[in-house]
Amino acid sequence: MNTKEVKIGNRVIGGGNPILIQSMCNTKTQDVAATVAQIHELEKAGCDIIRVACPDMEAAKAIGEIKKQINIPLVADIHFDYRLAIAAIENGADKIRINPGNIGSTDRIKAVVDAAKAKNIPIRVGVNSGSLEKELVEKYGGVTAEGLVESALDKVKIIEDLGYDNLVISIKSSNVMMCVKAHELIADKTNHPLHVGITEAGTLTAGNIKSAAGLAMILSQGIGDTIRVSLTGAPVEEIKSAKLILRTLGLRQGGIEVVSCPTCGRTQIDLIGLANKVENMVEEFSDLNIKVAVMGCVVNGPGEAKEADLGVAGGIGEGLLIKHGEIVRKLPEDQLLAALREELVNWPRK
Repeated sequence: MNTKEVKIGNRVIGGGNPILIQSMCNTKTQDVAATVAQIHELEKAGCDIIRVACPDMEAAKAIGEIKKQINIPLVADIHFDYRLAIAAIENGADKIRINPGNIGSTDRIKAVVDAAKAKNIPIRVGVNSGSLEKELVEKYGGVTAEGLVESALDKVKIIEDLGYDNLVISIKSSNVMMCVKAHELIADKTNHPLHVGITEAGTLTAGNIKSAAGLAMILSQGIGDTIRVSLTGAPVEEIKSAKLILRTLGLRQGGIEVVSCPTCGRTQIDLIGLANKVENMVEEFSDLNIKVAVMGCVVNGPGEAKEADLGVAGGIGEGLLIKHGEIVRKLPEDQLLAALREELVNWPRK
């Protein structure tokens, strides 16, 4: 999909630029210290753009202080009160997210658009299946992908007719297949960048599965410029999942891919515990683009690990360290994690 470039703070989406990862703070925005601390955690995990809720004027005004202490672009999420959008812009938001349908009259929308135009910051026009207009529900016989697309394009036209086209579009649904179809439909109807996600996806397990399935179908068609994996959990988990989805689809390089076997009756070590420890440990090595294998036994381990750059295969209370498919050391089980880490510390950097 050929979309135009949109600048968000110090980052750019659209126009063939890399797909950027977003998340949203679950802190109270007016609690500047807590919000900044969470954003720093998200920055470290690989978040490219962060969004905060602005339910009141105190939150909108807190944006100025938050901005002084973070390094990634900040998006203000506004519903209902156009004055909060204007205040967020005046306090330095790099982008605002609104649904023109719940902002109110054209005059109020124009006031927001004029404020954004004065600062030349983008507006993300967001439409969710849960808030689709009654007339479109009636027109299409329910909530449909076609209705979502029509709603989004109607909102975009309102802002374009006010003389502003620095826009990003978001059409989200918790129904995966509806969300996929909506993105397929809108891709041919606009050149504005698309923010993609499965909204209200659920808790870690369900949310990750629904997000991975939906995002894979959308992104693999070349649709989407920035993504959020929406999870009911710690926001940092959204970043981990988004990075893995992009890397799995070949849309992002960097970071270590961990592969591990599902265990069976031959497993003689705590493979599940070791694999989880390895997955957590490798997060600090974002500068490496390699594959690490964690295998449960010496029957299949060395063979399956040949495709990996580095790996371990368990034995009875011990394991093999494997490098480029060759066994290099035999170690007690409790030394395997440290040995892997030492190899990563000393791994050649390009």
